[in-house]
Amino acid sequence: MILLTRRQFALGCSATIAAGCVCNRYAIGDSVRFDTSLPIPRLIDAARIGNAINLRVAPSRHAFVKGKTASTYGYSASVLGPVIRVRRGDEVQITIENALDRITTVHWHGLLVPGDVDGGPHQPIKPGEVRRLALKINQPAATVWFHPHPHHDTARQVYMGLTGMIIVDDGSSAHLALPQTYGMDDLPIILQDRSFEPDGSLGYNPSPMATGYGSRGDTIVTNGAVRPFAKVPRGLVRLRLLNGANARNFDLRFSDERAFHVIASDGGFLSEPVGVSQLKMSPGERYEILVNFADGKAVTLGTGPDAEIGLFGALTEQAADSEHIPVMRFEPTAVPPSVKILPTRLVVPAAADPRAAVARRRFVLDSGMAAGSDYCGSGGGKMTINGKSHDLARIDATVRLGTTEIWEIVSVGMAHPFHIHGASFRVLSINGQSPPAYLMGWKDVVLVEGNAELLVAFNRPATREHPFMFHCHILEHEDAGLMAQYVCER
Repeated sequence: MILLTRRQFALGCSATIAAGCVCNRYAIGDSVRFDTSLPIPRLIDAARIGNAINLRVAPSRHAFVKGKTASTYGYSASVLGPVIRVRRGDEVQITIENALDRITTVHWHGLLVPGDVDGGPHQPIKPGEVRRLALKINQPAATVWFHPHPHHDTARQVYMGLTGMIIVDDGSSAHLALPQTYGMDDLPIILQDRSFEPDGSLGYNPSPMATGYGSRGDTIVTNGAVRPFAKVPRGLVRLRLLNGANARNFDLRFSDERAFHVIASDGGFLSEPVGVSQLKMSPGERYEILVNFADGKAVTLGTGPDAEIGLFGALTEQAADSEHIPVMRFEPTAVPPSVKILPTRLVVPAAADPRAAVARRRFVLDSGMAAGSDYCGSGGGKMTINGKSHDLARIDATVRLGTTEIWEIVSVGMAHPFHIHGASFRVLSINGQSPPAYLMGWKDVVLVEGNAELLVAFNRPATREHPFMFHCHILEHEDAGLMAQYVCER
C-alpha cells in the first residue's frame, strides 16, 4: 500500500480532471459585491417553549442567487433549518415529519446521545412518516449540528439544503462574559459550496470523478446566501463556524490578515483563547471564534483554495499561495459592543489520560486513490475501512461503555475528515507531531492526511440493532462505503 503526496496525486490526475470536470458556473460578475444581508436562521430556544420542537423535512424553493430560485430541501425552512438552543440537563422532545418523497434521517452530529436516537442509517424515516424521540442533553456547552444520514443518500440531501445548527448551553458563556446576543454579536456561520446552472438551480450530478474526490461547488454559500454582508458592533463578535460542505476544506482568513481567537472546537470550549490569523476547517468541523471589530473597518472573510488534495483548489503551490476567495463581509456599525475585553481563561476540558486507554486499534481509510488503484480517471476504486466497504449488517468494532481507547487513523491517497458518532476524542498526534493548540479540545471530526492518533472516550451506549457509525465526512465517500459501525456495551 503506497501513499501519494498531494503533488503526486495532483500531477497524476490533472489531465483527467481537465478533461472530465466541467463546472457549470453561474456568472456573478468579475467585481466582488456584497449586496445581500447575511440571513440569520430562526432561533428556537427549546427551554422557552417547553422543550418540545417540531421539524418538518420538506421540499421548497430558495434563491441562492437573487431573482433565480432553485429546488431545495429544508428543515421547517426553504433551505437549511432553524438554530436550536438546548440546555444541559434538559430532555428535549423532537417531532420530525418527513414530507420528502424519499427516506431520510436526522443525525444529531456532536450531540452525545444513545445509538437508538442518534439518527444514523439504522433509524430511517419513511416518506409521510412522523417520528418522535426524546434527547437527553448531558454535555458541556458546544456548537453542534444536525443533518440527514440515510443509507446511500446523505450527500445529495445535504447538498439540497438539509443542514441545521444546535447550540448547547450550560451557562458558561454568561459566566465568562462572552458575546451571546444571538444574531447581533453571536452569529451562526454555516459555510458550504455549491454549483449553479445558468437558471440558478443547483447543479448536483456526481460523476465517478466527483464521487471519488467529493462534490465541490464553484461558489461559496454562507447561511444560504452568496457573498453576504453582516452589520456587527464595534467590539468582540462571536462567530460559530460550521463547515457544512459535502467535501470542501476551508482555509479561513480575513482580508487584512487580522488575528482572531479560537475559543471552542467541536466538543466545547478550549482552556484559553488561541490566537491565529487563519483557520483550516474540514467538513463537519465546528469552531467558535472571537473577532475584534473595534477599529470600525469593514473587512472580508475569505478562504484559500482547498489544497488538501490539490484538485478543485490549486494544482500548484504558487496558485495555492495567491488564490483567495471572498466568503462574506463584516461591516462594523456605531452600535456599542456588549463585550470589549477578551477573556484570558475559558473552560479547561475534562482530563484525558492516554495511559488509561484499554485498547488500541488501527483503521485505514482508503478511497481507492492509492498508487496502483484504477480509481483515478476510471471510477473503479473501492472505498473501504480496513479493506471493507460499509455493510449495515456488519459490526466492525465492539467497545466498552465508560472506557477510552487509542485509535490510529490512516488516510490512503488523500486527506479524509474522520468522524465518530456517539463519542468525543482528543487528538494526540498528527503525523507524529503534537496538534496545534486550537485542536487541543474535545472533538468529533479531524482532518487526517497521513495518520493521526486519537484518544476516544465512549460514554453513550449503542446496540447491534442501533450501532454508531465512524466514517469519512466527505459525504460522497460516506455514501460510497467509506464507513464502519461500532457497538458500545456495558
